[in-house]
Amino acid sequence: MMLTSEALIGGIGSALRKPLDELIDELNNKQVESLVHDEAQRYRELKLQIKVLGNYSVGAGLTVSRLNQEDQLQDLHRRLRTMPSYMYLNKHEQKLETIAHAYLDKYPTGTKSQLASIPRKGNDLEDDRLLRELRGKLEKVIEARAGKMGDYDSVLERMAKLQELQAEQEQLEEALSLLEEQKDGYGHLVRLYYFERRTAEASAMSLCISRPTFFRWKPAAARMFLRILEWQRE
Repeated sequence: MMLTSEALIGGIGSALRKPLDELIDELNNKQVESLVHDEAQRYRELKLQIKVLGNYSVGAGLTVSRLNQEDQLQDLHRRLRTMPSYMYLNKHEQKLETIAHAYLDKYPTGTKSQLASIPRKGNDLEDDRLLRELRGKLEKVIEARAGKMGDYDSVLERMAKLQELQAEQEQLEEALSLLEEQKDGYGHLVRLYYFERRTAEASAMSLCISRPTFFRWKPAAARMFLRILEWQRE
């Protein structure tokens, strides 16, 4: 849940905008804890959604999660990237490369994301033909890995959703790691108490600290976690 100045200052009005750091500092400990609980709940939901979506079968015993792994062609592409394309592509392959550069405004990694980025129509019949051929080559890679022809658009939609969920989960994981780097024990405290829903006693024991120290750290750790999360999302 992304914090906004309106959400933080409530009924004060949008005219009184302040830096996020100041707005977070104005929250009381109960409000801070509620927001961290929300983020932890979202993290648990993400884990479940990723598991369910990743286990969706696309045929031949393969799942969306397995298809999401980078393939060997992508590894080869990385090795060839530093070489001029004319050194390893024939004339026709260079034409396909040219048409890809002409129609793609970004260059995603992985065959599935690349296929989703290729438009179905070009500016003329020749471009249409080359784009169809380019899509066909990528579809054959997916077909070889899935073991059959299938609904590529449906698979790609699930792939894109899985990647979106994983990116959100990774952002929360990174915030915990950055928090731990900022202050030893704080990241582990937030993970144990809020994300894993352990008791105060169990969390303190795992951190090798006393209960008074735990309750002294908890509000500071929660507030710092929110601040790091907002820096990430700006």
